[in-house]
Amino acid sequence: MGIEEKLPSGFLLTTVEQAAGWVRKASVFPATFGLACCAIEMMTTGAGRYDLARFGMEVFRGSPRQADLMIVAGRVSQKMAPVVRQVYDQMPNPKWVISMGVCASSGGMFNNYAIVQGVDHVIPVDIYLPGCPPRPEMLLDAILKLHEKIQHSKLGVNREEAAREAEAAALAARPTIELKGLLR
Repeated sequence: MGIEEKLPSGFLLTTVEQAAGWVRKASVFPATFGLACCAIEMMTTGAGRYDLARFGMEVFRGSPRQADLMIVAGRVSQKMAPVVRQVYDQMPNPKWVISMGVCASSGGMFNNYAIVQGVDHVIPVDIYLPGCPPRPEMLLDAILKLHEKIQHSKLGVNREEAAREAEAAALAARPTIELKGLLR
C-alpha cells in the first residue's frame, strides 16, 4: 500500500524536474533551416497530412531567437558551416538539434572538400535521422524520441555542464575524411 492509495482523487504527485520536462517537451519551437532535398520532407511533415500541430510545433520560427530546436535538413557546405554555427549560437538555452538525412549526419555521398562530413563537427547533435531523404514519418519518430529525451533531461548546473561537454566533444571530433576504415 503506497502513498498514492491514501491520497484523495484529483491529486498529482511529481517532481519539479518532471513537471519542467513535460512543459518543455510540449513547447518545442523549430527553426526554419532547410539546406537541400531533406527540407522538402521537413516541410511535408509540417503540412496537414502529418500535422506537427498535434505536438505544438506547427509554426517554424523565422528567427533563431524564438526557436529551441534546429532541424538541420540536408548537406552542410563549408561556406554554410559558420552560418549554421551562428544560428545555433543565437538560439536560447536549452536548445536541441536534429540532424536530418545522411548528408547532414555524415556527409552522405559527397566525400569531398566542399561538404562538411557531419554537422556534428560544427554543432552538438541530439538526434541523428538517417535516410536519403528520410520520410516525414521518420522525422515524426525522431521528434518523439527528442521529446522523450527532453522530458527526462536534468535542470540547472548539471544540464549546463553536460551541454558544455557535448559541445567540446563535437568540436574536438576527428573529421570523417581523415578516418581510415574498410572503405579506404
